[in-house]
Amino acid sequence: MAIAINSQLKPSIRIQKAEEVEENFHSRYHCHKKTYGYIIDNSDQGTAIYRNQTYHVPKPLNVEAMQEAANYLVGEHDFSSFKSSGTSSKSSVRIIYDAKVLKEQERVVIMLTGNGFLYNMVRIISGTLIEIGKGEKKPEEMKKILEAKDRSLAGKTLPAHALYLMNVSYE
Repeated sequence: MAIAINSQLKPSIRIQKAEEVEENFHSRYHCHKKTYGYIIDNSDQGTAIYRNQTYHVPKPLNVEAMQEAANYLVGEHDFSSFKSSGTSSKSSVRIIYDAKVLKEQERVVIMLTGNGFLYNMVRIISGTLIEIGKGEKKPEEMKKILEAKDRSLAGKTLPAHALYLMNVSYE
C-alpha cells in the first residue's frame, strides 16, 4: 500500500508504512507522540544547496547551553509563552517527553517529542534556544519564560522552511 501511495506523492513526501485501521481512527486525535526537528545551519557562510531546508545562524551556538535550557521544557507545562496569537487550542498545556539539541558538524538540530504542539510552538522554542545559544539569554531563563506564560518573553518565531515532522507514534 505504501508503494501505491508514494507513486502519487511529490518526491519530498514518502510513506514508510501503511496499515489498515478502525473506521473511527483519526490521524490527529489518536496520535500519542510527535517528534519535530528544527535544523539550523551554523556555518560561517551558509550553504546554497540547503538554504531552503535549514535556518542559517552564522554566529557559533553554544549547544551545551541550548541543551541545558531545553531540559526545562521536559514534562507537563502550560506553553502559553510559546504559542502564536492564532492558536485555537482550548488549553496550552502539553507534555514534552524529550528535548534534545544535537550538533552534527555545522548543523544544529533541535528535536522535540511531545503529546501535541501549539501553533508555532516548535518554531518559537527554537528561536528562544538560538538566543540562548548566542549568549543573549541564559539557559535558566527558559524556566522563567515557561512559568511566565507571556509570549513577549520568548524568542522570535523562526521561519517554517527548517521545521520537519520527524515521527508520529500511535502506540
